[in-house]
Amino acid sequence: KVYKPADFKQVKKHGAIVFFFGGGWRIRKLDQFDPQATYFAKKGLVCFLADYRVSGTDHSTPFKSLMDAKSAIRFIKEHATQFHVDSSRIVASGGSAGGQLAAATALIDDYNDSTDNLQISCRPEALVLFNPVIDNGPGGYGYDKVGEAYPHFSPLHNIRKGAPPTLIMLGKQDALIPAVTA
Repeated sequence: KVYKPADFKQVKKHGAIVFFFGGGWRIRKLDQFDPQATYFAKKGLVCFLADYRVSGTDHSTPFKSLMDAKSAIRFIKEHATQFHVDSSRIVASGGSAGGQLAAATALIDDYNDSTDNLQISCRPEALVLFNPVIDNGPGGYGYDKVGEAYPHFSPLHNIRKGAPPTLIMLGKQDALIPAVTA
């Protein structure tokens, strides 16, 4: 789903934000970020609600979800002219497992779809993360799903110099993602 600014001009290159829904890589909640996309479209951004494979309906894995997230960023960059988007001004955003996917597009080198053009970077220029699942290591969320692959999957274990600017929003009463993770 694509949201365009009300004053959308095809001659202008707009910034963009790509939202990845949460749901533990199990449940599809494609419209979860409708309110945020509506808001940011009014502020002049082209907004995308990205879909990805989930275990509940697609019998998928978190690894395939990440492949899809990286493919989504690459697709938008590859078709930036068609979308009237400035490919150097793309923000990745998401909540919970979707936050993990957004962060992983910027930090994880593995898990690229074999059909993707790897000459196109999947790295966004900034991250806006809502209660993100960024620790997939032992004791973190999703370790039961990713196991010993966590060093190559978990954003927390791949933070490095040069990572995009990141806004992380967490709440003290979140039972799944402790605020201390930030």
